[in-house]
Amino acid sequence: MARTALRGRLIDFVGDPTHSASAVRVVDDGLLLIDDGHIVARGEYGSVAGTLGRDDQVTDFSGCLLMPGFVDAHTHFPQLDVIASPASGLLEWLTQHTYPAEARFADPTVCEEAARFFLDELAANGTTSACVLGTVHPQSVEALFTEAQARGVRLVAGKCLMDRNCPPELRDEGDGGVYRSLELADRWHGKDRLAYAITPRFAASCSDRQLKLAGELAAARPDLYVQSHLAENEDEVRWVRELFPRARSYLDVYDSFGLLRNRSIYAHCIWLDAADRQRFARARAAAAVCPTSNLFLGSGAFDFRAAVQAGMSITLGTDVGGGQSFSMLATMRAAHDVARMRGTALGASQLFYWATRGAAQALDWDDRVGTLDCGAEADVIALDPAATPLLARRTVAADSVEQLLFALMVLGDDRAVRETFIAGRPSKSRRRLTSTAMSAADSARSREIARRFMGRLRGAPGGGVLKP
Repeated sequence: MARTALRGRLIDFVGDPTHSASAVRVVDDGLLLIDDGHIVARGEYGSVAGTLGRDDQVTDFSGCLLMPGFVDAHTHFPQLDVIASPASGLLEWLTQHTYPAEARFADPTVCEEAARFFLDELAANGTTSACVLGTVHPQSVEALFTEAQARGVRLVAGKCLMDRNCPPELRDEGDGGVYRSLELADRWHGKDRLAYAITPRFAASCSDRQLKLAGELAAARPDLYVQSHLAENEDEVRWVRELFPRARSYLDVYDSFGLLRNRSIYAHCIWLDAADRQRFARARAAAAVCPTSNLFLGSGAFDFRAAVQAGMSITLGTDVGGGQSFSMLATMRAAHDVARMRGTALGASQLFYWATRGAAQALDWDDRVGTLDCGAEADVIALDPAATPLLARRTVAADSVEQLLFALMVLGDDRAVRETFIAGRPSKSRRRLTSTAMSAADSARSREIARRFMGRLRGAPGGGVLKP
């Protein structure tokens, strides 16, 4: 059987750049050999090329960087249609935009179309693994897992748990939410590259009873993940304090119910104190920092320096749709800017590490993804440092790998992702081919959106100017 080989500049990490000046591993003219979805050889082109068979196929990405695919540690696939929706803050944004959009996922056809679009966007932006929240509807997770399995994507996902402080149509009845989570876990967890996460939406949306049952499930099934939101917004923190007056802090709510442990991923983690950070680190939980969302909603600025000093595991998340982009490059860029606002300078290699190997380690995947080591799953991206005229101009002036990565982070977007390989199979080019032949349902939906928008334009006063 023919194997696949990729030629280009190999860049990955053998350690955390925070602790090691030699953490970045570079092979200027390298070759990756892929067989059955795994990297079976890597090194200088001249040495590895000699092991190729007559039928092996070489794709030449000379001039591009071959890196591990990105890991998006926190995002919402049902929130595609609320990206760029204005609000005064997080809680208003949830009630005005997010909950109405998520209610539509009671319809399985909506779930299926959104899953296809969502996974296409991940591939287009070089993301090969993700931690994803569904809605309260089990069919949302079924649709996402079904499509991800067909594509071979590594995914953690879960049905949101909400039994209070939410619209009736999104409310779990009785203990049913946790029981349905267990059913989904039994069906999907460990199947191919899929894993299930117990997913309380956030503490304010869950009763004590629901959090207690979720914690019992987490204790009974340590192989499952836990994901939720933590200390994102000051108003949210005050609300949680009112709902759980006996808790020392927001983090204490989750910990008291047994939901703070290894394999737990908490998004945002902005409004934590020193004791919380130390407690978080001791539990070996992962913080999914979502800077584009935090800036957009005015939630606050994550303290990278304090988190690193406390020993917290840091990952990065796009948080679509509070986040405005599927691009992990944009997420890294925003993380850099947020850190600068707090007086901390983050290097590009540090941010790329958190988006690749660092995330994989935090999520218990470090022997499988986030690296170009032999034996790893072949989730690989080809980044083109000449994808746009401005990026190409800056690339020419770069005199180090650090400068090159920084330029890609600041000036790059989905155009810089030449190709995305998921388990050795090209996935971005597949999207380009299939997007020209959309399903009838997807096409009809696009036409309906256009029709409604044009109708609003024709009916708007003031020469067609839309009014809020």
